[in-house]
Amino acid sequence: MKNIAVVGTGYVGLVTGTCFAETGNNVVCVDIDSAKVEKMKAGVVPIYEPHLDVIFERNINAGRLTFTTDLAAAIEHAELIFLALPTPPGEDGSADLSYILGVAKELGKIIKDYKVIVDKSTVPVGTAEKVHTAIAAHAAVDFDVVSNPEFLREGFAVDDFMKPDRVVIGTSSSRAQKVMEQLYKPFVRQGNPIIFMDEKSAELTKYAANSFLATKITFMNEIANFCELVGADVDKVRIGIGSDTRIGKRFLFPGIGYGGSCFPKDVQALVKSGRQENFEFEILNAVMAVNENQKTVLMPKIKNFFRNDLKGKKIALWGLSFKPDTDDIREAPALYMIDALLHEGAVVKAYDPEAIGNVRALIGDKINYATTEYEALSEADALVICTEWGVFRNPDFGKMKAMMKDAVIFDGRNLFEVEDMIELGFYYSSIGRTAIKGK
Repeated sequence: MKNIAVVGTGYVGLVTGTCFAETGNNVVCVDIDSAKVEKMKAGVVPIYEPHLDVIFERNINAGRLTFTTDLAAAIEHAELIFLALPTPPGEDGSADLSYILGVAKELGKIIKDYKVIVDKSTVPVGTAEKVHTAIAAHAAVDFDVVSNPEFLREGFAVDDFMKPDRVVIGTSSSRAQKVMEQLYKPFVRQGNPIIFMDEKSAELTKYAANSFLATKITFMNEIANFCELVGADVDKVRIGIGSDTRIGKRFLFPGIGYGGSCFPKDVQALVKSGRQENFEFEILNAVMAVNENQKTVLMPKIKNFFRNDLKGKKIALWGLSFKPDTDDIREAPALYMIDALLHEGAVVKAYDPEAIGNVRALIGDKINYATTEYEALSEADALVICTEWGVFRNPDFGKMKAMMKDAVIFDGRNLFEVEDMIELGFYYSSIGRTAIKGK
């Protein structure tokens, strides 16, 4: 059992703190938002993440998970202090380290004995050194700074934390290495590795992993766009190349681009880090450009179908979050589609199982919101699918046709089989597959 403080209670911090408590540690989570802290104390989970609520409540009731706004009180007895603070992109695309370095400065003033300070946030190469310098400027005791990047998928974050493929730890301190190894042993009992390396390599590992996955997604989207031009079927191509073990099956599904809190920000930040060293990531420049266009790749198809006249057309939209099983709308392709549709004069009515509140808070009443997926379809001239929520995969097509003005679907996630849609009588346009007109 270890005493742990987690500074920051966003997606990463809250999952990290809760999962460490689940393995018997005493965890204090710190946040400057007093209203949020009070809600968490009352057992309210401030984010939507499957399975988090169960272990959150269990560990609060067991007294292993507590919350405070008092940084000094939180770290007083902590052996480890995890920094899970935001690193948003600045105007130039570089990661903003002001939150992390601000807390580091405060830690230097208040730590009274040896601590392991862990960078859990996604940070550029060299951040551990900057955090160490910020703390050392005020600290009178020994401490170590460790890089421990997270590899959590929103929607699967609890499972990913409790059963990680690997744990990456960057440290040059044998003392800190021993502490981190003891902490993570319960999570790798099935034999998955704890990989120790230097701090800079650990920091770069996270950026490299996300940038590679973003590249893989983007490459498949380019293949899909080419499939449409030559009459090939991207699903068959995907299966054909995914069976090659050198390539693998994952992250090959075409769609309307990647979004979320990680891929866009991390790719951009790595490119910026390269430029600071006079190095240009040419591949990643192309990835960002292609992905930006991919978010609205459905628009030319929609405009062509409606003969460039979308004024007053009622468009139903399914899915607002950047991916299923989360309420996160950061860089969600749906937001770009909404902007494009509204620009053309369309009237949008959207449904999402979890993200409506976040979208309403962001854009207000620019669009209409439905309480069910079918309500969104009432008198709709077309349906646009932006997120592959499970509830959308097997709908009542008869009910859909009865509610819609026209049986027209533009599917940005390839949820349905083209042959099935032909038989059902829909006009169906997807990604990387030939658009068809139903009966």
